[in-house]
Amino acid sequence: MADRLTGKVALVTGIGAGIGQGIALRFAAEGATVIGCDIDPAAAGKTVRTAEERGLAMSSVHPVDLTDPADVRRYVAAAEPHGRIDVLVNAAAIAPHMAGIAEMDYETQWRPTITGEIDLVFLACQAAWPLMTASGNASIINFASVNSFRGSRQMAMVAHCAGKGAVLAMTRQLAVEGGPLGIRANSVAPGLIQTAATAVAGATQGALSEQIVARTLLGRLGVPDDIAWFAVYLASDEAAWVTGSNFGIDGGVTAA
Repeated sequence: MADRLTGKVALVTGIGAGIGQGIALRFAAEGATVIGCDIDPAAAGKTVRTAEERGLAMSSVHPVDLTDPADVRRYVAAAEPHGRIDVLVNAAAIAPHMAGIAEMDYETQWRPTITGEIDLVFLACQAAWPLMTASGNASIINFASVNSFRGSRQMAMVAHCAGKGAVLAMTRQLAVEGGPLGIRANSVAPGLIQTAATAVAGATQGALSEQIVARTLLGRLGVPDDIAWFAVYLASDEAAWVTGSNFGIDGGVTAA
């Protein structure tokens, strides 16, 4: 099947790399009209060119700072010619500051992490809400985390846990408010996914990676397409009765 999202107008944030890039390319392959964005123009442009090389259609607004309300509105306005938004994927991520409660600085570490994990989801959902209402059959896909449910002994991450816990709760409320309008909202809680960002954090190699792999039930770390395929389901009409839920895509880390 290569047409599960045919006719869908999909906004995907953070298309320059990682999960956002994987979802944007997979959505385009499944027939969606994809409008992406990224704060990095070069990275976003590279993803668009990759799509074109594969014979896929994708556009992008860049650079976009998703923590700036005016920039978010400018991005969402790119969908106005279509008259609706059928799918909003809040895949963009700002690297969280990893520190424990005793060491974390409020202004330089806590606040930027909370802004980067909660505000950019809120602002995109708020800006897209009228066009999603116009769709009458829309899907919001947010990203919680394994750390929405459990702390970490390997890395101190009090702000990251707080931020992803908030996204989980916010998504449930979006489902409540969106239901009467035909807007579904669900969250995905990925395990550790191999991306450039997690590599820079030192989480995909060495002892830390080995510890995480050992906790999975499938013996490997995730890759962006593991998340992208599930996002296709949530965006499609196959998930028409699925809302207010969270889905752990983590190789079984939270199962045992």
